[in-house]
Amino acid sequence: MAFTVNNDPNGVVVVSVNGQLIVGNRNELKKLTIEALESGGSNFAFDFSSTGYIDSSGLGVLVSVSKKIREAGGDLRLGGLNEDLRMLFELTKLDTLFKICDTIEDAVNDF
Repeated sequence: MAFTVNNDPNGVVVVSVNGQLIVGNRNELKKLTIEALESGGSNFAFDFSSTGYIDSSGLGVLVSVSKKIREAGGDLRLGGLNEDLRMLFELTKLDTLFKICDTIEDAVNDF
């Protein structure tokens, strides 16, 4: 599992989630996101195009970081969710909390 954080030329912080987002690595994602927020990032796009699975603690950390981003005056987009992950967000009604875009490019350009 690896997370990468890059800044888009337009200032969007792109966080790529490679593999699974589960209880064992959720704190790493939270730490990276908070560090990016503290470094001046405000708009975030999470790239799930290389993610196969998200467990309940992974969903929980996404809700948590979303709240922190919004409290700091920023916003969050999700992109690249496969069909199973998109269905997970729909079944849990989290698709009403997150702006979900088809691709990471769409997510970045949505700001």
